[in-house]
Amino acid sequence: MPMTFTPFELLEWQGRLGPTATHSLADSGCRPIRLRDLVNSEQSLNQLLDSELSYPPTCGTEHLRALIAQWHAGNADHASDVIVTVGAAEANTVVVENLIRPGDHVVTMSPGYRQVWGAAHNRGAVVVDVPLDAQRGWRPDIDALADVVRPGTRAIAVTTPNNPAGTILTEEEIQAIVSIADRVGAWILSDEVHRGTELYTDEVSPTFWGRYDRVVSVGSLSKAFGMPGLRLGWLIAPPTITPQLRQRHEYTTVSAAGPAMALAELALTPATRTRLLNRYRGFLRESWTQMQQWVDTHDQLLSVVPPQATSLAFVRYHLDLPSTEVAEALHARAGVLVGAGAHFGTEHHLRFTYGQEPAQLAAALEKTSQVLKELSA
Repeated sequence: MPMTFTPFELLEWQGRLGPTATHSLADSGCRPIRLRDLVNSEQSLNQLLDSELSYPPTCGTEHLRALIAQWHAGNADHASDVIVTVGAAEANTVVVENLIRPGDHVVTMSPGYRQVWGAAHNRGAVVVDVPLDAQRGWRPDIDALADVVRPGTRAIAVTTPNNPAGTILTEEEIQAIVSIADRVGAWILSDEVHRGTELYTDEVSPTFWGRYDRVVSVGSLSKAFGMPGLRLGWLIAPPTITPQLRQRHEYTTVSAAGPAMALAELALTPATRTRLLNRYRGFLRESWTQMQQWVDTHDQLLSVVPPQATSLAFVRYHLDLPSTEVAEALHARAGVLVGAGAHFGTEHHLRFTYGQEPAQLAAALEKTSQVLKELSA
């Protein structure tokens, strides 16, 4: 009997309503760079123009894999453990297809980005959600996680910084999760796409990579680097499974695009990487002040746990209405598109991408206020 397919509700939502939205606060990135922001010297322009449009190396160029290894491991020694993919979406997909089998026990966390959650369901896994605690700043309950993980648990999926809540796992929390996984031999799939988007520090968020021999870390250029249009992501995995991951990658896409790899090499060069991270963090810090002030003016109706990173605000609304109904009303009445909390496994919340241009954000939030007041009347 065929399994019921679990669609990716968030992307279906964005695809269905995005084209008719006047103000989109539903994406998880903000203010993408232009090519001239990256290719800003004669040398880099010539390097790009001299690139051949031939088939690129399946797993990525050696230079790019070395730069990615440096981003996660601090050195290029693990370049051979990197596979460059078409966005983090492909990376997560090939990892789930390789690791998860029908009947496997998989642990995820909510609120969370639901790609791995849905992909594991579609593999026939038994997926258990461990709620993050809003009262403790959307932090994981380590004791609750330890109670859920059991002998035979195949994988624990985490997202740090968290999408949609913006929580950064601490060194102590990371080590505790590693210890829980090690106890039963579970894999850890760590989605680290939002590393580099820190609001209150210039120190990059800690990675799970290198702490345990069953960790796969996933990243991309879509968030902190402001380059979602390149569709350039990666995974870094232990050599015990990289051959199998490569085989699935070859079936899925063969390789990422050559020009995207050339631009990624420019972006991840240390000096340019620092410049791009500073650019993005500057936008976020400016826009978060604006977003926080807006929430505070609706203190009887809205509340939020301030994110530690990301361009995302996971806002609690105090209405007795499901999140998809509130989000539908915002789109229908005001042309404002946001993410519904249900799409992240947590009701009575909306996900706003606040890292927009100040005037654009202000216009969207003003219209949102009008609809929320109507719904609360």
